[in-house]
Amino acid sequence: MSTTLLIVLLAVVLAVGIGALLWNRSRSATPTATRPSAPASPAPTPKPAPPTPVVAPPAGDSDEPADQSEPADAQPEVDVAVERASFRTRMAKARGAFTGAFLGIRGRGGITNDTWDDLEESLLRADVGVRVTDELLDGLKARVKSKEITDPEGLLAALQADMRGRLEGTARELAFEPGEPGSPNVWLFVGVNGVGKTTTIGKVSAQQKDAGRSVLMAAGDTFRAAAAEQLTTWAERSDAEIVRGNEGGDPSAVIFDAIERASARNIDLVLADTAGRLHTKTNLMDELRKVRRVAAKGNGRVTEVLLVIDATTGQNGLTQAREFGDATEVTGVVLTKLDGSAKGGIVFAIETELGLPVKLVGLGETMGDLVPFDPAEFIDALFEEY
Repeated sequence: MSTTLLIVLLAVVLAVGIGALLWNRSRSATPTATRPSAPASPAPTPKPAPPTPVVAPPAGDSDEPADQSEPADAQPEVDVAVERASFRTRMAKARGAFTGAFLGIRGRGGITNDTWDDLEESLLRADVGVRVTDELLDGLKARVKSKEITDPEGLLAALQADMRGRLEGTARELAFEPGEPGSPNVWLFVGVNGVGKTTTIGKVSAQQKDAGRSVLMAAGDTFRAAAAEQLTTWAERSDAEIVRGNEGGDPSAVIFDAIERASARNIDLVLADTAGRLHTKTNLMDELRKVRRVAAKGNGRVTEVLLVIDATTGQNGLTQAREFGDATEVTGVVLTKLDGSAKGGIVFAIETELGLPVKLVGLGETMGDLVPFDPAEFIDALFEEY
């Protein structure tokens, strides 16, 4: 009985298992209703990405022009030339010495004694000098007396023309004499301390190099410790050669050696610095005479002796010019710092009383501020705002 019961139980279990299996299969095959899911939220609209910046290639890197109006390789022109200083823009102080007087003269109904007083005062304050002032006023008074000039406007116009006439017709070119190779021109620069000789030489060197001439500098100021170093700096800036001596050495020997080197190398021009000295010191002026004599020896030719005068010194510059002229046979004047002085009238005293032409003037500190003296521009600048 136990065996039979066991078989029956196994059969029942087997039948139940088969039934369950069949029921599961039928259920999976029959479609069933499903619970609808909640509607999906709409996806957020993506924000447009910012436009990628387009970097234009450098000119010449693309075959397409960046702007159809001009080729891609067009570049703005850069003016590398040194701008020339203008008398009109740089002579405000000198002009101011005249402007007040001129305005007062124009404001009067006629030409009176006050007119002559104002003119005299303004001319003297501008350091035109007593002699030149008297000559200018005497000539104008005669023309007023003869009725040739009848009103303030005519008087000022006549003064302007007379002042210009006193300066025109003078040769002002720097003297350079072409010669055989090995025979350099020599330009000596003389003057008292602090007038700007070394700086002037540096600027002249750059200008002469631009003109196509070869230049050698001679550091003849052997007494001022920084003079040779300063001149060396200018030589480097202007691509010029330089000859230096020992500190405290003989300046004549330095200049002579410089001329000999220039001769050996076929250099066109020697620019010779000299020690600044007071024109009242007899021994120093005698030494300068020696420098002048030595410079004329050998293969060089002294074609310029340029006296450098500070315009702010006024009538004292006239005394300097007279003494240096006697010692070195000065051929022309370089008037520095004209832009910072109300005493530009010293030009008249130098040219009228000494017969020395003002050849260059300094209207500032940059390379382009050392310019040839132009009488017409100078006088026009003095009268511009009256």
